[in-house]
Amino acid sequence: MGVAATPEAVMAAYADLINRHDFALLVPLIDPEASFWFSSGTYQGRDAARQAFERTWQRLANETYWLEDLTWIAKSAEAASCIYRFHWRATIEGEAAEGMGRGTTVLARDENGWRIVHEHLSAFPE
Repeated sequence: MGVAATPEAVMAAYADLINRHDFALLVPLIDPEASFWFSSGTYQGRDAARQAFERTWQRLANETYWLEDLTWIAKSAEAASCIYRFHWRATIEGEAAEGMGRGTTVLARDENGWRIVHEHLSAFPE
């Protein structure tokens, strides 16, 4: 993927490419200093994020991940943020499993185009 022209293009590509389970495909979409907050921990920088993604893909065999109800809550020429519901379906130790939660993604634009600078995924409150 080349330079992303819009934050919407980044999120669409991210939603598609994440299901290929190859972090190299996501690299152009993620800022080198991006922070990811997941239930499994906080991951600062693209290399730490790579490790978290790859661990998840190893644990969740055949995982499919998708976003719903993506809403842009802030947008300017240099930054944008969206909220959404995420879902996943996979096989864990031979058993079918699925889950969902809520997410926030922040994107920033620089000379390389739009990239993810922060993602926060969490469970819905009980």
